[in-house]
Amino acid sequence: MEDVRLYLVPTPIGNLGDITIRAIEVLKRVDLILAEDTRTSGVLLKHYDITTQMLSFHMHNEHKKVGRVIEELQNGKIMALISDAGTPGISDPGFLLTRAAVAQGIEIEALPGATAFVPALIKSGFPTDRFVFEGFLPQKKGRQTRLKLLAEEPRTIVLYESPHRLLKVLKELKENVGGRQISVSRELTKKFEETRTGNVDEVLTYFEAKPGIKGEIVVVINAKNGS
Repeated sequence: MEDVRLYLVPTPIGNLGDITIRAIEVLKRVDLILAEDTRTSGVLLKHYDITTQMLSFHMHNEHKKVGRVIEELQNGKIMALISDAGTPGISDPGFLLTRAAVAQGIEIEALPGATAFVPALIKSGFPTDRFVFEGFLPQKKGRQTRLKLLAEEPRTIVLYESPHRLLKVLKELKENVGGRQISVSRELTKKFEETRTGNVDEVLTYFEAKPGIKGEIVVVINAKNGS
């Protein structure tokens, strides 16, 4: 699309080989790359000999920068938005800029590519025909309310969680959805990737015995009447 001004470009969630040829071409061609963390993205860009200028654009500064970015896009600059890993806008910065660009009639193109919840969902063995993606649960206010709602959700549920809160969320799931099977994936696409599937007690016991859990976590909860 010749009139595209903003590209939303997925980046690998771990293995640097999980990037498309087209994504590399776009990142080399644009005028500026908006990166969640320029140091993290710098490793990827160096690996693929991409020398395009980067600008920091993350959850702590996007509210301040989005107006200026939109102005530059309207003036003809072509940009790509990337996050540290995965697809921009999926539990990562991207929504505010995308919404503002749509409101201003700026042409956007979203490239297909890596996102953590898809492989975790598929390898869980749980129903994939209907599922709900919840992202990160609220850390404090509204967390218990959300968990109670999820207990009544009939579809397969996908959550993101940080490693230091994994045991907490597993204990909460035991209280709220204890009768359903769950699958926990971590370090997806990396050397120490692992997935543990079973009832909540089994998975909780397994991870309680593993100190120093690392890697981003994807928790998949079986459909209410899943086999």
